[in-house]
Amino acid sequence: MNIGFRDLSIFILLVIITTLTTKPNIVNASIHLYQNDRFIEVGNSFFLSGGSEGIAAAISDHRGFIRFENITFWRTKESANDHKTKKRTTGLVQIVIFEAADRNNIGGSAYGGQRSICCTPDLAKLEGCKQGEVIRIPSATDLNWPIVLNVQFYGNLQSTKMDNAEVPITKTGMYNLIFVACDPKLRGLEMSGKTVWKNPGGYLPGRMAPLMSFYVFMSVLYLVLSVVWFFQYVRFWQDVLQLQHCITAVIGLGLFEMLLWYFEYLNFNSSGARPIALTTWVVTVGAIRKTLSRLLVLCVSMGFGVVRPTLGGLTSKVLLIGVTYFVASELLNIAEYVGTINDISGRARLILVLPNAFLDAFLILWIFTSLSKTLEQLQVKRSSVKLDIYRKFSNALVVTVIASVAWIGYEVYFKATDPFNERWQSAWIITAFWDIIAFGLLCVICYLWAPSQTSQRYAYSEQMGDDSEDEESQSLARGKADGDVSLVKQERNGDVSDEEDDDEEDKRE
Repeated sequence: MNIGFRDLSIFILLVIITTLTTKPNIVNASIHLYQNDRFIEVGNSFFLSGGSEGIAAAISDHRGFIRFENITFWRTKESANDHKTKKRTTGLVQIVIFEAADRNNIGGSAYGGQRSICCTPDLAKLEGCKQGEVIRIPSATDLNWPIVLNVQFYGNLQSTKMDNAEVPITKTGMYNLIFVACDPKLRGLEMSGKTVWKNPGGYLPGRMAPLMSFYVFMSVLYLVLSVVWFFQYVRFWQDVLQLQHCITAVIGLGLFEMLLWYFEYLNFNSSGARPIALTTWVVTVGAIRKTLSRLLVLCVSMGFGVVRPTLGGLTSKVLLIGVTYFVASELLNIAEYVGTINDISGRARLILVLPNAFLDAFLILWIFTSLSKTLEQLQVKRSSVKLDIYRKFSNALVVTVIASVAWIGYEVYFKATDPFNERWQSAWIITAFWDIIAFGLLCVICYLWAPSQTSQRYAYSEQMGDDSEDEESQSLARGKADGDVSLVKQERNGDVSDEEDDDEEDKRE
């Protein structure tokens, strides 16, 4: 079964249409929503995480802040009914904002025991804290930090509402927000409302903000590559190979993806909202581009269109690995980007990374195995021109794999040594590297298989031996002044024999 360029285009179009018809729900990103979120018991306190983001210091008249809107706390009826009077305060909820560097300034430990968030009788004697409240130690750089805001329950009322407040951010850092109740009677406490986190430059979380400029840069690079490639593509249209159609599709998808990411981030930065449909569309295009890029490298390594006219019996296997990789990549991207709120990735990402890592390792093994066989076939056929091209491609592939493995090691080190995301300002480089290295390998493929008047000489053909190879090499080096294309003559019997050999090899694989 052969899959042509037209079939591939139809498949991509169907995926995009399916994504666009998804119900356009809205998920807020830097606008953190809380909908009856329940406090959990942690040590001697009831605790709810409100979010974590990198926020930069003020720039000129623009400043960052964390704003609280319509924050309402609900306690159980049993807890409310324990109190008869409506005047006396009958429960305290504390809101704590602290920088990651000051994380040890919240809570304490008596006599080297277990660390507690709330003040105990022993800690009241040692630390001078107030029993039943959060332990707060002033920061060494600013005595007003960490920030603690108090919200009281009154009498036997079941709910209490916090006055809208805004906390200005004057120092660059990774800020964390937590809600804490130290009263044991507040078990089952719930909260609703929202907090608005804003950087001086907009609503983008600090870790993501540099990526908006990066995607502009990548869009320009893809645009330049597209202009150069399409100029050659149109100029030598009649001599274009099927492999070069695939390269064109990958370039177009790459440019489209970078532009989509930029506009998605631009919308996020200006509104603070991240529509699910838009983000899903972006990550779907990205998953398609990643899948086609890997299949392109695999097909090139197999000698598709150069050593063999079709993939033969391997077509179904290539399609299967492609569909599997697309699904795994799509799930990972949705978990990582769609509806993302905090600067700290969720646990779901760790689970979804494993299938992608396994598939990438499998593809690398398959690519190098196929590339080795292709090089052997070219050596046997004494095709020096094609052999030289594949050797250059092989060297580029080796460099790419070595760089990728080294970067994975660095990424593991980066995350292992920064559990609290204090180096959030440089975290964007982790994501950017993979786009850069993919673009670099694509440029190598474009250079080696660029459309030209001699493109057909790269196509599958039965070689004629040393004399014809020398003639082919000279023709490739100098070209023809009149622009005519000279095809290598093939003997019918040689063609049939070679195709039978390829079929036998496909069956063995």
